[in-house]
This record gives sequence, C-alpha cells and structure tokens, in this order.
Amino acid sequence: MQIETRECSIKFYYEKVLGKPVEKYYVPRPLKESKLPEVLSEEKVTKILKQINNLKHKCIIYLIYSAGLRLTEAVHLKISDIQSDRKQIFIRSAKGNMDRYVLLSDTILEMLREYYKIYKPKVWLFEGRHGEQFSRRVIQKIFKDAVITSGVNKPATIHTLRHSFATHLLEHGTDLRYIQELLGHKSSRTPIHFFKTTGQATEIYTHVTHTARNKIVSPPAGG
Repeated sequence: MQIETRECSIKFYYEKVLGKPVEKYYVPRPLKESKLPEVLSEEKVTKILKQINNLKHKCIIYLIYSAGLRLTEAVHLKISDIQSDRKQIFIRSAKGNMDRYVLLSDTILEMLREYYKIYKPKVWLFEGRHGEQFSRRVIQKIFKDAVITSGVNKPATIHTLRHSFATHLLEHGTDLRYIQELLGHKSSRTPIHFFKTTGQATEIYTHVTHTARNKIVSPPAGG
C-alpha cells in the first residue's frame, strides 16, 4: 500500500505539477528486510525441555528438536518410520514432496521405546485419543507453556527448535551441506534462507553461530 501511494504521488508530481505527458514511470522498489531467525542457546533449549513431564509430550518436543523436524513432519510420522537399527527416521513426502532421512539419537530412541510400551500407538507415532494424528495446536501449546514455565524470555515457537537444531549442529562443526540435507532443503547454497549483503548470497546460519569445530556431534539437549 505504501509503495502504491508513493508511485501515485510521483505520477501526480510529474503530470500535474511539472506538466509532463502521461506515461508510465519505473520506480525501483526497496529490498525486503531480511531478518535472522530466532535461535535458542543449548542451555535455554535444555531448560525448556525439562519443564515437560508428560512422556508423550516430552517425546514429541524432544524429537522435533533433536531431528530438526517441522511440526507437520512430526505429526505425520508413522511407527514404521522409526528405523532403530539404522538410527534414522524416515520423513516421507515432506515439503516439496521430498523424502529424506534424519537423525535418531540414542536418547530419543530410549524415550520412544518407553513411550511405545505405555501408549501402544497403532498407526501414527503420536496419536490422539481416537487414533487420529496428534493435534498440532496442542503441540504448540505444550511448547508455549514450557517456554513460559522455564522463564526463558524469548519469542520462541516450535519452529524455533528447528532453527536452533541447525545452528547448534553448525556450532559443533557439522558441515553446512550436511545440515542442509537433514533439514530437507533443495538449495545447495543454504539450509534455510539466504540474504544478500554487498551483492553476495550469505548463508543465514553463519550469521547466528558463534563457533565452528571440526567434529560432527548431535545437539546435546536432544541426545
């Protein structure tokens, strides 16, 4: 709306004030502001996760963080997607209709085994009361409540865990291309988004990380 108003003002000035002939004018549009994603430190993630006591809720939130999942991907998981022998989770038909494998940590695997014995899901890994997929809205509320209870004063959402997962892997020296593959992004240039500075594309996570090590490790809070 602001851009249209500006163009109308310029057109009025040229035609009515200066008496120029009616014609089209090219007005360059300002570049959209690129914002860095909100990222939680490993300490803050751990603090938030510790507020969740219900085993099912804990498994869902821990799994989202430890594997860098989108919320939709988590609720779409089936029991058969957990490949414990290979320490992998199969994500089917994710964003862009792409399949991929993500990390399955030993800590999460043990939690899932305990969860399975108690809840005995039939089809979906995380089911509601009537066997349907677990509610995304409920998961969002679980995390929001945990953030508030933890005292972490940041506008964190479920998707913040995904950004934090990627950043923590990068901080521990994981190759950026490997992180991009785990997140399920097509571009080989960046794991999430890129923004331009001085005319060159810059990977966004290199701007939110503080350290880089040569050894690949999983985020500690996620096992």
